[in-house]
Amino acid sequence: MGFVPFTIVDFIDIILVAAIMYWIYRMTKGTNAPYILSGIIAVYLLWVVVKTLNMELLSTILGQLISVGAIALIIVFQPELRRFLQVIGMRQKNFNFITRIFSTGEDNVLTNVAPIVAACREMAETKTGALIVIGQQSDLRLIAEGGIALDAKVSTPMLRNIFFKNAPLHDGAVVIEGDRIVAAKCILPVTQSDVPKSYGTRHRAAIGMSEISDAIIVVVSEETGEISIAQSGHLRHDVDPVRLQQTLQRYLTINGRKHSKKEVAE
Repeated sequence: MGFVPFTIVDFIDIILVAAIMYWIYRMTKGTNAPYILSGIIAVYLLWVVVKTLNMELLSTILGQLISVGAIALIIVFQPELRRFLQVIGMRQKNFNFITRIFSTGEDNVLTNVAPIVAACREMAETKTGALIVIGQQSDLRLIAEGGIALDAKVSTPMLRNIFFKNAPLHDGAVVIEGDRIVAAKCILPVTQSDVPKSYGTRHRAAIGMSEISDAIIVVVSEETGEISIAQSGHLRHDVDPVRLQQTLQRYLTINGRKHSKKEVAE
């Protein structure tokens, strides 16, 4: 009796499956998904055992449960699957041509970062909490529709008035696209990743939003007045106004064009 054949293809297969399982674990870490997956694996292993032992009745019941498992997984893991697909889509920069195919062909207006930086500097001095989402290529309509529509020109007084402590729109995020504030009091998805306990709701929401879009999110802490920037799932703390303007100018791109100092001044 010989051993089961084991080739290099089998080895690569095992490595790829292990990598995928680890990736799924990283993506679902901090949620209830790992516990649910453990339960699914336990049911599957039980089905393999009872099938091997020729327990027909139990094998049939478990087999029926597993046969509809794909639909059940889609229902149970709907938030995780959506986040998973969004992250994959964001990372496939080579597929941006799909966005261009379905675009209207209209030139998007560049975001003037000067009033945003000025507002953040003034709000930091007064420790006024703020959460500003600055869009790039990602579609932010779902986020904007969950807030209060404004369609106002970006300006320092407007941003300060929105986030004024007693203002009716101060709670939530402002969404900026181009040179317009499209909505305020927007609810952002909170990150499910492991973050320091010192992070407040604004910082968690900023990270969560940056995980599912290419937007740049600026946070002003109400407790410390510190300015932070969230992008691609990472949060940079204690950003001074000069660094904030440089960062926004560097990363805010429309149709592959970067902001210039002349455009910002205008």
